[in-house]
Amino acid sequence: MLDQAAVTLPERRLLIHGAWTDAASGKSFSTINPATEEIITRVAEAGAADIDAAVRSARRALEEGPWRLMTGAQRGRLLRRLADLIERDRENLVTLEAIDAGKPLAATRRQDLPAAIDCLEYYAGWADKIAGEIVPARADALTYVTRQPVGVVAAIVPWNFPLMNAVWKIAPALACGCTVVLKPAELTPLSALRLGELALEAGLPPGVLNIVPGFGTVAGQALIEHPEVDKISFTGSPQVGKHIMATAAQQCKHVTLELGGKSPNLIFEDADLDAAAHAAGSGIFFNAGQVCSAGSRILVHESRHDEFVDRLVGRARRLKLGNPFDPETSMGPLISATQQERVLAHIERGREGGVRIASGGRAHGEKGYFIEPTVLADADNAMSVAQEEIFGPVATVIPFKDDAQAIRMANDSRYSLAAGLWTRDVTRAHRVAQALRAGTVWINTFGPTDTRLPWGGLGGDSGVGRDLGRTALDNYTEQKAVWLHLGKVA
Repeated sequence: MLDQAAVTLPERRLLIHGAWTDAASGKSFSTINPATEEIITRVAEAGAADIDAAVRSARRALEEGPWRLMTGAQRGRLLRRLADLIERDRENLVTLEAIDAGKPLAATRRQDLPAAIDCLEYYAGWADKIAGEIVPARADALTYVTRQPVGVVAAIVPWNFPLMNAVWKIAPALACGCTVVLKPAELTPLSALRLGELALEAGLPPGVLNIVPGFGTVAGQALIEHPEVDKISFTGSPQVGKHIMATAAQQCKHVTLELGGKSPNLIFEDADLDAAAHAAGSGIFFNAGQVCSAGSRILVHESRHDEFVDRLVGRARRLKLGNPFDPETSMGPLISATQQERVLAHIERGREGGVRIASGGRAHGEKGYFIEPTVLADADNAMSVAQEEIFGPVATVIPFKDDAQAIRMANDSRYSLAAGLWTRDVTRAHRVAQALRAGTVWINTFGPTDTRLPWGGLGGDSGVGRDLGRTALDNYTEQKAVWLHLGKVA
């Protein structure tokens, strides 16, 4: 097993116009291993001048470089080559995610890396199939519609799935012929920077993909304000997303926002309780609960509430917390001391509000930002622990009396990203799925995603627009109508 406390890496720099460069200011920042609280390395800190250079590089590549002249088939081959290089470099990337984000190796091998590779391969297949159409509007004209790249894309991604979320934005943007400036989260920049190295090896021309780690208040702000950015694709908190939308409105930029979640998971009286408890545990404790669609609000029929809580508590207590490099570790740390403090404060507010802490509720260990898998029982849907996104390994279990109340409670939230339900009644399953206000509804499962399916919320604090699927191509293309006059019709 790797002694992760001893892991140090070379200092990392910014990727701008195909070259690795120091920040114009000379500044850098430390990236911290959340399992050990040790410094991994230092990373160049992008400022406004670096953002300007990266955006201008992307604009140049879009309008003047070889990227503009490449066919969709050529772009697709580059994306496939990048996917192959990620496959080749799989263990290195898994290790970087474990060190930088505290993600257990097994989970990252199973989820993050296959998803990133699949996403690149999927959009590589789309690259030469983004077609327009002929529209017979007039007899005296040939009228048709083309799809063109939306332009320079600012992609801003969070720290919970650093590589996977970056690829979710990069792959469709490049397939459509856009150029990208990627700002990874300052807490987890390492896998994105390695992705930049692989992109250069794959043959992406200079400026097509620029990677500029830095802080949101400086680098992120400069990026969303830059007049040469045409499109902003952001995944992160509702507070930041709203700020981005307000800022982008000043220049009428295109915006896609994938924000927070407080996803309900409905357990009806006829559910397979063992299966539901197992999946509910995965839905909230996977990645230490740091998942936008985490099933943190579990609504259980009152006749099964206590039995379900017992099963979920048993699952929580079987989880092993610790070194992400230990193959027996099932849950790693939270990303930072700040996040750990926030989650513990949420738990304490729940305690003060009268919720029963059935399991967990405390920090774990002497080193690292760990929190015990926590189950809050006998809760009310109006409590803060049932309404606010905690973003940690905390499940709030709430009883309901009947289907109508369950649906009302599930929809009583400012979030709309995802939901799950468990029942053996197929009619109920379809009826409830249609009634739930959520962009994705899982029936008798919880949490799977696929590149081929659209992903996003239905507004509110879950954001607007969609990542993934064919739908994502609309994020990165503009439609242009063309009229060719054919002369007078005889």
